[in-house]
Amino acid sequence: MPDRNHTDRAVGQQHLVVIDMQRAFRQQGDWHVPRYDEAVGVIARLVRGGFDPIITRFVPDPTESGSWSAYYDRWQSMRLDPSDPVWDVELPGVETGRTLDLPTFTKWGAELAGRIPAGDEIILTGVATDCCILATALGAVDAGRYVTVVADACAGQSDQAHESTLALLELLSPMVTVTDSAELVSRTQAAAV
Repeated sequence: MPDRNHTDRAVGQQHLVVIDMQRAFRQQGDWHVPRYDEAVGVIARLVRGGFDPIITRFVPDPTESGSWSAYYDRWQSMRLDPSDPVWDVELPGVETGRTLDLPTFTKWGAELAGRIPAGDEIILTGVATDCCILATALGAVDAGRYVTVVADACAGQSDQAHESTLALLELLSPMVTVTDSAELVSRTQAAAV
């Protein structure tokens, strides 16, 4: 699939960010993401192809400040301690090492901003397209970063939610590019020549 909205844009370095590939979203349960394992395979291929991942984790804040308390009232089964194994990264084929842990949907913040300078490209993969990917993309573009969302390396709560979110993100072109892994690799290789 070619870039859905790629424009010729000069960007600095590329930074692969793998959002919340955790047991909570892989296993059957309230937060299960049906195409999780399909996204895992694509992410593993990107990493084997030379992309160095920044891996994030959603880890709840036990204080549940503000509206988070109401959110966890809705999802009581996920009202778990931050050290619970459900929050462990499950990314077969990828060395995970250190993770960036945040209690928010968006993973954009001071740490990513410090690692991804303005003018560089943040490449988003992971789950869920319709929540944490979307929130991170919006934060990054607000901060002036170019965002690429790799459609086949992401998964949503449903196929419809995934596709609807990608369509929404396409409206933010040229700040956001929606592509697939084959086109991303091709574009990256062409830029390296």
